[in-house]
Amino acid sequence: MRFEPTDAMQLPRFAGVRTFMRLPHVTDLEILKNERADFAVVGLPFDTGATFRVGGRFGPEAIRSASALLRPYNPELDVKIFDYVHGVDFGDSPVAPGFIEDSYARMQAHLEPLHRAGIVPIGLGGDHSVVLAELRAAAAVHGKLALAHFDSHTDTWDAYWNHKYTHGTPFRRAVEENLLDPTRSTMVGMRGGLYDAADLNDARALGFRVVPMTELRKRGIESVLQEIRARVGDAKCFLSFDIDFIDPAYAPGTGTPEVGGPTSAEGLALVRGLVGLRWVAFDLVEVYPQYDPAGITAELAANIVYEMISLLAYNKKHAA
Repeated sequence: MRFEPTDAMQLPRFAGVRTFMRLPHVTDLEILKNERADFAVVGLPFDTGATFRVGGRFGPEAIRSASALLRPYNPELDVKIFDYVHGVDFGDSPVAPGFIEDSYARMQAHLEPLHRAGIVPIGLGGDHSVVLAELRAAAAVHGKLALAHFDSHTDTWDAYWNHKYTHGTPFRRAVEENLLDPTRSTMVGMRGGLYDAADLNDARALGFRVVPMTELRKRGIESVLQEIRARVGDAKCFLSFDIDFIDPAYAPGTGTPEVGGPTSAEGLALVRGLVGLRWVAFDLVEVYPQYDPAGITAELAANIVYEMISLLAYNKKHAA
């Protein structure tokens, strides 16, 4: 058995139960192990780690609905995805709204068995606080990870209102917990007003390479991609993509929008350019459907996740 999308010539794209890219909804891990599934899309519908807007709990549903139009051949990478990898929609992780540490434990318990089975989880947030649970699950199996992080914020604050766990703190906690190797990690796209210069310098002090939006614009996409790939090297890597990395003209449906960001095409090109790295997990977070006119943010989010799956297929194709 291979886990592939429903054939649109048999069941039209507007029909059927909404799963990501119309993949089978399978939650039995033994089946996935027996069939050697390569990836599993997992909803992480937790948003009470947010500090401004909330609504990311509805992000996974919106992204899945928007993904119905995606097709199996990626012309930019010249890869027919399901010739090389197959996967499922694993449904949503359990969470406890309003209780972040409890939710972390539930999400880690949900994700860690996928890693132990050799299946790459692709998380659909949820606010960016969920990434700490994802990193705990991944590092428990793979050890300390490299990070490729696209965002308008570093998310390395120490605390909000004297609380250590919010969507603005997960990468500091991840370094403290020895989940990440900052010397292999890059954060791209930071912009907007800050409270203090330390807001960026704290991330640098932790060891992260920070590429603000002004530097990305000046240097260009390929130069920054080369640096990310060189910095990761042969390390196992996690890709975390906050949709607020994209300018709100293209992705308004998010929690903390910052103007002056990349276009949707530039965001896709950055993900697509990360071929050849040793991916163990991905996520796409901070889609807030209630702020998303015409669903354009969810459409972009679905296409970014599509590029993540394409990276796995590209690697398999070129390893053959």
